[in-house]
Amino acid sequence: MKNPISPRFHVLWLSILLTIVSVSIVFHKRVNYGFPLTAKQAQDVWTVEAEISYFADNQPVKVSFSLPGESEGYRILDEHFASPGYGFRLIEPDTGPRRGEWTTREASGPQRIFYRAQFYKSSDIVPPDDTRPESIPEYARPYWEDAERLAVDAILSHVRSRSADSGSFVAHLAAYLNHANGDQNTALILSNTPESKPDASLFKKLLLTEGIPVRQVRGISLSEGRRYQPLVEGIEFFDGKRWIFVEPVSGTFGIPDDFLLWQRGGVSLIDLEGGLRSRVRMSVIRDTRPAQQLAQGRLKRDETLLMDFSIYSLPIEEQNVFKHLLLIPIGAFVIILLRNVVGIVTSGTFMPILVALAFQETRLVPGILLFVVIVAAGLGIRSMLAHLNLLVVPRISAVVIVVILLMAALSVLSNHLHLPWGMKVTFFPMIIIAWTIERLSIIWEEEGCGAALMQGGGSLFVAVIAYLVMSNAWVRHITFTFPEVLLLVLAAILHLGQYSGYRLTELRRFEPFLNKH
Repeated sequence: MKNPISPRFHVLWLSILLTIVSVSIVFHKRVNYGFPLTAKQAQDVWTVEAEISYFADNQPVKVSFSLPGESEGYRILDEHFASPGYGFRLIEPDTGPRRGEWTTREASGPQRIFYRAQFYKSSDIVPPDDTRPESIPEYARPYWEDAERLAVDAILSHVRSRSADSGSFVAHLAAYLNHANGDQNTALILSNTPESKPDASLFKKLLLTEGIPVRQVRGISLSEGRRYQPLVEGIEFFDGKRWIFVEPVSGTFGIPDDFLLWQRGGVSLIDLEGGLRSRVRMSVIRDTRPAQQLAQGRLKRDETLLMDFSIYSLPIEEQNVFKHLLLIPIGAFVIILLRNVVGIVTSGTFMPILVALAFQETRLVPGILLFVVIVAAGLGIRSMLAHLNLLVVPRISAVVIVVILLMAALSVLSNHLHLPWGMKVTFFPMIIIAWTIERLSIIWEEEGCGAALMQGGGSLFVAVIAYLVMSNAWVRHITFTFPEVLLLVLAAILHLGQYSGYRLTELRRFEPFLNKH
């Protein structure tokens, strides 16, 4: 006959399952949504506003504007499209950038349309863009005048001889254009650029002439408080495996940390039908917000099941209730440790948790004073009731009434003495306090004053420890932000439930044996 599976084995695998589920949900919320591990963690939010202005001439108008998407380093928190008097349509094609389309039946005179978006920095891993470009046909190669052609051929030949691949070619080309002082070929091709310096358009033409796939990108530098700044143009080239951003002036590779990528490819930034003289001006401002708020906002925007079936979907009032309820398992874990492992005796199993919750409203020292006064006074009155030979239920009911009257008297007295903490005595669970008084009275009668004081003092000590843990700011943040952590607490409690070894307070019994040897 086979031996049945041990309950310890079941507990082990159940604990492993709970741990895997808990860690997986925490990891998902932390990595994919940015939920913070600390309560005071804050994050910068950049508000970028695009002002589109143009002149209309009494006819239907359609404005199509390229919109940013989530790209390397930054995520969209919120965006607004509305402009008075215009209809709006968001176009999200399968390929290519998003575009916003504003339309109106008739417009006249100067017009302004606004697009506003909020971005925050994210460490999410964005897969590299490895879409392989088509080969550049001969007719798509840039056209150069005869003199420029000779200068370009000389520059490209010089750079080509000192490079090994596309990446090194681009790096050497940028360095050559920026530091070739006195070179006639470089001076000739730079004479047609603004300020006679390399720019994105020139870089793009040179790389296309060399046969390197390249695309133009636009972005904005996130500098606080800057109004009416233009979009910065850069380029990306394909090195055979992926697209790489390069800054034409400095020749540095990679998107800068303060650069918000707005548009990729050669698609126009703005298309205007029914108007003239269109212009786009950008403004940037920075704000600081709690990381918790940003994570909840993104979770809500994605409309996932995690949001629909989470505490964050509840009204604020219910969320505040759960902030306290989610701390009870932490208090239970503390009590199990102190009772089953340390060996501290308490009056009732979970009475210290309720007292610890009351301490969070009264504060610790005032709460201890109120608890001691109520229990001491209740014990005195309970000893007088003992001489009346009442049955158990009427006696406990009488104790409950006495406790309520004591609480009322303490509240009135505290009000007259201008002690606001004394009026919070009502947060103590009166029924539990009454049962505690009854139990301590019985112990006093059967085992003596010392046993009653030890059990009452043990209960108060455990309540204080539970309060210190439950009132910790990090513990409160973790239990509310990641309630699935309570599955880890449950797994630990299941293991402690099978603990049958010595308690720490019992080890003193072996002290004579240790002294003898």
